[in-house]
Amino acid sequence: MKAVVLGGTFNPVHNGHLFIAEEVRSAFGYDTAIFVPSNQPVHKDPSPVLPAPHRLEMLRRAIAGNARFIVDEGEIERGGPSYSIDTVTSLIPRYGIEGKPGFVIGDDLVAGFPTWKDVDELVRIVDLIVARRILAGPVPLAHPHRTVMNTVLPISSSEIRRRIGEGRSVRYLLPDAVLDYIRDKTLYG
Repeated sequence: MKAVVLGGTFNPVHNGHLFIAEEVRSAFGYDTAIFVPSNQPVHKDPSPVLPAPHRLEMLRRAIAGNARFIVDEGEIERGGPSYSIDTVTSLIPRYGIEGKPGFVIGDDLVAGFPTWKDVDELVRIVDLIVARRILAGPVPLAHPHRTVMNTVLPISSSEIRRRIGEGRSVRYLLPDAVLDYIRDKTLYG
């Protein structure tokens, strides 16, 4: 199986995440997109991150019905800080990934990417793919990578959390099943 990996807090997962996954999967010929929610994000303040069971359930609901999308719980099961190198090296044998897996980062993460744990080894074992989130032009990244020329959907998890906290609508920014879960559990309010 040829697979592309998308990691993140998914707090909450939204249509921008799903669109990027499908765009990369189809543009570069991957069979499957594997979503990996982080346990303890290393590059973000962990205080506003919902507990893992909520984020996992929202991801499961978001991808329900799409046989080409998978949710992997490896980082959460492993516990502790979530490092991409550890995740990718565990995913390859677990899913029988053929060749190098794709590994997606947003262009908003490019500036800090050289500081990631074992970044040179990570780039050696994956096909690094940069998705557009904020940059319109070339991506300033010294490591070998490909750029997907995706349509930028200006959706962010932080914006969704803010809008929910303010009592504003988030309909059409995330899947209805995720919105229903957020309402049922009174999350982010």
